[in-house]
Amino acid sequence: LQMIDMQWREHLVHLDHLRGVIGLRGYGQRDPLNEYKTEAFSLFENLLYDLRHNVTRWLMTVEFRFQAPPELPEFQEIHLNPGTGENEMANPSAQNPEGALSGDDRSKLPVEALPPGWEMTGRNSPCPCGSGRKFKHCHGALV
Repeated sequence: LQMIDMQWREHLVHLDHLRGVIGLRGYGQRDPLNEYKTEAFSLFENLLYDLRHNVTRWLMTVEFRFQAPPELPEFQEIHLNPGTGENEMANPSAQNPEGALSGDDRSKLPVEALPPGWEMTGRNSPCPCGSGRKFKHCHGALV
């Protein structure tokens, strides 16, 4: 960006000089406005060529140095149980102290483990397992 900025400023200085000199073309029976347009366009083309050349030359000489990222400390997951005040993530048994299945784990029971009579549960009624989902989305999909 520095290179582009510097060359653009030089281009603007060249256009100022051109504006001061272009009036003399009128003595040669040429329209100064048309002469300014053609000269300014050729200066702009030269600017683009120089930019491409200089940027390419600069990129070819750049040397990249990669450093290893700094080591981050190990993060610990903490979830305090509001009832006991213990970190549930430190002790896996504290996550489910009763050892009972909860939520999505209840629907993973095999069909043989279902109590008798669950087959008669309506599709849109709540699942008897207590997951809070409809029977058709919970254990009804297994039956």
